[in-house]
Amino acid sequence: MTVLHPTLSRTLLPAHSRARDLALIVGGAAFVAVLAQGSIPLQPVPLTLQTLGVLLVGAALGWKRALAALLLYVAAGAAGLPIYAGGGSGVLNPAGTGLRASLGYLIGFPFAAALVGFLVERFALDRKFLGTCLAMLAGNVVIYLFGLPVLGAITGLEGQTLLTAGLTPFLLGDTLKLLLAALLLPGAWALLRR
Repeated sequence: MTVLHPTLSRTLLPAHSRARDLALIVGGAAFVAVLAQGSIPLQPVPLTLQTLGVLLVGAALGWKRALAALLLYVAAGAAGLPIYAGGGSGVLNPAGTGLRASLGYLIGFPFAAALVGFLVERFALDRKFLGTCLAMLAGNVVIYLFGLPVLGAITGLEGQTLLTAGLTPFLLGDTLKLLLAALLLPGAWALLRR
């Protein structure tokens, strides 16, 4: 894929090096881990700020580094680091009686970040409010495309009950996070142009 538009990270740190890329990847994973700690323990899936982190990392780092950052985040949490919502870790639910209900959402994070990064690099969607909204919406859709089917498979929920448990409680929060990102990203670009 040809990159047509630089990301925020590439604009702020134009000198290419593996050390810089590694630092951005680790920093992106850490950023999402920090935002994951701001959570409301809903059942079966907690409400967190980590999706905001996922989408911002995608926009700021571009698709390749965002994909790597979120794969690192998911792998580190699965390996036992307490970086998931509320200090959780592992692929099993906190009671250890089955798979974590949020597993599908976690699996979707790298793909969502990569899609947002692609949209930013290809179409510069992070420069304007509406474009950022579209990129963030696309990323959220990807998270739910992974999260809802896996949640249904793990919990046995179906249809409206599945949507009530795994989508509806998050719509207001996702809308607010989308709007926040749509203000932050174009605002950052406006500051850079000055």
